[in-house]
Amino acid sequence: MAPALAVSALVALALLSDILLPRAAELWSRYRAGRRRVPEFAADPGRERRAEQTARELLRSCVSEEEWSMYRELGLIRVWGRYPRAHGGGEYAYLIYPHRPIVSYEPQTRRLLAEYCVTFPDETRPYGSSRLPDSDDVLAKWMALTGDEQRLIDQSNMHLPGRQVDVTQVARDLWRLSRWEQARMRQLTAELKGPDAQPESHPQQPRPQH
Repeated sequence: MAPALAVSALVALALLSDILLPRAAELWSRYRAGRRRVPEFAADPGRERRAEQTARELLRSCVSEEEWSMYRELGLIRVWGRYPRAHGGGEYAYLIYPHRPIVSYEPQTRRLLAEYCVTFPDETRPYGSSRLPDSDDVLAKWMALTGDEQRLIDQSNMHLPGRQVDVTQVARDLWRLSRWEQARMRQLTAELKGPDAQPESHPQQPRPQH
C-alpha cells in the first residue's frame, strides 16, 4: 500500500511541476524585467536640488545685479514694460514668479492690471517631470519678456488679476518690493559717500529777537 501511495505522490508531483515550473519561470522573468526598468536616477534624492542650484547660477549670470538681489531676497523679479502708449501712456511693470503667471501692474498706484499665464516645460529631460527648476522658469520668462515683450504677451493666456494669483499676496509683495528699494537706495547712497562721510548738518535757525 505504501509503495503505491509513494508512486502516486511522485506522479502527482511530476504533473504539478509541469504546470507550476513554467508559471514560476514566467513570474521570475517579469520580476527581473521590472527591476531592469527602474532607472538609476530614481535613487538620487539630490538631483532636483542640484538642478536648482545650477539654475540659480545661470540666472545670476544673465540678469542684472539688482534683479538678482531682488530675486534672492524677495523671490521675484520686476521687469519694466517697454510700451507705455499701449497701456494708456502710463508706466507699467511686470512681476515674474517661479511657476506662477506673470503679473502686470502700475508702479505709481500699485494697481494690478492683468496676469499672463505662460509655461516653459523642460523638453530636454527624457525622464521624470517636465517641470523646470524654479530659477530656470524665472529665467525663461525673463528672457522672453525682455527679448520680445509683445510676442510673449500675445502668446500667453491673459486673465484679470486674481484668477490664478492671490491678489493679497501680490499686494504684500509690492509693499515688500517698495521697502526693499528704499533700503537699497540708502545702502547705495552710503556706499557712494564712503566710510568717512559726515552726516549732513542743518544750518541753525536764527533765534527770534525779543
